[in-house]
Amino acid sequence: MNKLITALVATLFASAAFAQAPVASSPTPTPTVAKAEAKETKTVAKADAKETKAVVKADAKEATVAANAKEDVTKAQADQKVAKVKAHHKAAKAKADAHADTVKAEAKAAPAAAPAATK
Repeated sequence: MNKLITALVATLFASAAFAQAPVASSPTPTPTVAKAEAKETKTVAKADAKETKAVVKADAKEATVAANAKEDVTKAQADQKVAKVKAHHKAAKAKADAHADTVKAEAKAAPAAAPAATK
């Protein structure tokens, strides 16, 4: 029984000593693992760059479309103003012509009425 207790105590001390020893694994990755990680990082960076480039292109297209739309609206508004001015000008000219015709008609009618009033 003494031998059994001695063996158990010795085993206990031995396991405690091995448990306290540092692990024998290398903290630095092997060159192949480092190369694979670098390659993966490079691939991810390229994908991110492509995605960013696509987003920038889409934003630029949107901005161009928006600028063109604003330009078209501005042109349409300018054309509308020109058309409105032309319409007012035509209306004023027609009104002036109608007034001139009325004056001419009154002038023709006035001399005929004037001799009758003098008699």
